Amino acid sequence: MKTCSKNFGKKEKVLNYACQTYQLSRPNKVGAVMSLIRECQPKTIEEWGKWYLENAHTDGKNPAKVTKEVLKELGERLYVKIKEIVIPEWQEAFNQLTLQDCIDYIYNLTVNRTYDGFNREKSVVTDNLEKEFPEVKFVESDPQLDHAGDIDYLGWVGDKAFGIQIKPVTAKANFGNYSPSERMKASFREFEKKYGGKVFIIFSIDDKIKNEEVLREIRDEIKRLSNK
Repeated sequence: MKTCSKNFGKKEKVLNYACQTYQLSRPNKVGAVMSLIRECQPKTIEEWGKWYLENAHTDGKNPAKVTKEVLKELGERLYVKIKEIVIPEWQEAFNQLTLQDCIDYIYNLTVNRTYDGFNREKSVVTDNLEKEFPEVKFVESDPQLDHAGDIDYLGWVGDKAFGIQIKPVTAKANFGNYSPSERMKASFREFEKKYGGKVFIIFSIDDKIKNEEVLREIRDEIKRLSNK
């Protein structure tokens, strides 16, 4: 299959890093592109490009039309972020980096962070969800499901279950614009087909749930599953 994507060579990593870090390709900036292209079903790149600019709107409470000027402005913001923030930060990090940093990082990543994440997930469930919903049986997802469906825990309501994904955030994090990837959305749909329940994303600071409104959504889902 012939690909249309441009090859940026060694620049790809820094472009991708900065774009992801500053969320310049999120649906709230460029629209839900995978949903749009599935709706379009284009036969050529020209057809898709034209249709996208005619139909794309940002995803959010106040959607705005995506134009070439909007994409150009996002590219200019990306350039500024890379030149004024990313490159100076990386240069400083490169100059300070030691062999011991690399050794410590690998150990910390595989041992310490895994342990912290494991305890954080368990605490969110045992100290929050189980107390809030004692009628639900919460169980850890098996490794295969966790890998394939991005599910950390299942909440069983009779013979049906809803899914829980726990994402750690910082106190200053803005998760209001968070949008699951198209792959993740597809995984959630597959989970719902198999288990009957929706998947809920919980943002946690240590062992506390930050997006507390999700508890109301979970309660509504429990009622729905109980009446099935």
